[in-house]
Amino acid sequence: MERQELFNYIIKWADHSLILGQRLGEWCGHGPALEEDIALTNISLDLIGQARSLLTYAGEVEGKGRDEDQLAFFRDVRDFKNPLLAELPNGHFGDTVVRQFFSDHFLFLAYEAMMEQSSDEQLKAIAAKSIKEVAYHRKHSSDWIVRLGDGTEESQAKIQQSVDDIWEFTGELFTMDDNDRLALEAGVGIDVSLLRDAWLKNVQTVFEAATINMPDAEAWMQQGGKQGLHTEYLGYILAEMQHIPRAYPNAQW
Repeated sequence: MERQELFNYIIKWADHSLILGQRLGEWCGHGPALEEDIALTNISLDLIGQARSLLTYAGEVEGKGRDEDQLAFFRDVRDFKNPLLAELPNGHFGDTVVRQFFSDHFLFLAYEAMMEQSSDEQLKAIAAKSIKEVAYHRKHSSDWIVRLGDGTEESQAKIQQSVDDIWEFTGELFTMDDNDRLALEAGVGIDVSLLRDAWLKNVQTVFEAATINMPDAEAWMQQGGKQGLHTEYLGYILAEMQHIPRAYPNAQW
């Protein structure tokens, strides 16, 4: 596999965790309860830690002297390849829970497959470390889905609406693009399309416990993030995340 293609593949996984972690970090100091405020912040830090490992490896593969900071803070919007799901606004707490729930169940399956199937030892090692964290994330978000779905009439209505609104952003997680196929053929990547049935089954199990209606699995889905075509929200995330490093690029902390 060509160096640039491997770099592009790693970047997609890094950007998923980086942007979702940055978005989730916006809850710091604003959580609905102190315990949950701390939990959301810790999950955010886990995701950013995963992104750091992947960005560092991507920089080494690229071989152009860019480290994790340069890849995080000095790329522009079109250079980011995260799925659209990761950049969606936090909304109310239920929106955040649903976004996290969908992502957690996907990342767990993806890292599990990467550990078993990838020939890239560095990616396997990052996946092995990350899956331990994602297992907790998945339990945390699943518990909240059940708590809110099987709670009061108001909480059930709100979490159902969050599911219905965000569902169309889940299909992209399982879409294989040209770079994904190259990585798969090289033995480095995984076939994310094969994860969809297990993901749907796991999501359905939680929804049944939460008395939430499952949207149509064959509904039309949003696409574009993995090709660098994003919602308007990503630009605002990057403006905040990248402001200080770009304003003071040679600063010593």
